[in-house]
Amino acid sequence: MYNLEPMSAKAGWSTPMLHVADVERSVRFYRLLGFELVDVEGEDGRPLGWARMATADGSAIMFLRGEEEHAVKPELQGIMLVLYAAELSALREQLVAAGASPSAIERPPWMPSGHIMLRDPDGYAVGVNQWGDAEHDAWLKRLEAKRAAGIIP
Repeated sequence: MYNLEPMSAKAGWSTPMLHVADVERSVRFYRLLGFELVDVEGEDGRPLGWARMATADGSAIMFLRGEEEHAVKPELQGIMLVLYAAELSALREQLVAAGASPSAIERPPWMPSGHIMLRDPDGYAVGVNQWGDAEHDAWLKRLEAKRAAGIIP
């Protein structure tokens, strides 16, 4: 059991790192979602060993070229990347125009403004949710109610 007392030393700036078959291919795909290349390892015509990408809001992702000890098996990784877009319909149209295959926009109860799913080149699941002012305001109200009920601090 974990001790939940406040601690002074903390970790932060979480960055998922995915094992991929082809780092350059992953960079091209995630650029379609709004990520920009920050840093890479691998020069002189060699395949990239890793790459780090980020968005303007500070979200980040890293790709590490899979090798024998880290084979690319996304179905065994148990990870789904969840992203948010202010204009989901426009993003979906851009993805389709670029050759990606996102799902149709669905409007489940947990994301009534819209949600799409797609797979990256290595098979990792990527969900993109519509997140605008209405969703944000509703979420803030739910947080306030949870705090008032003592569910969260």
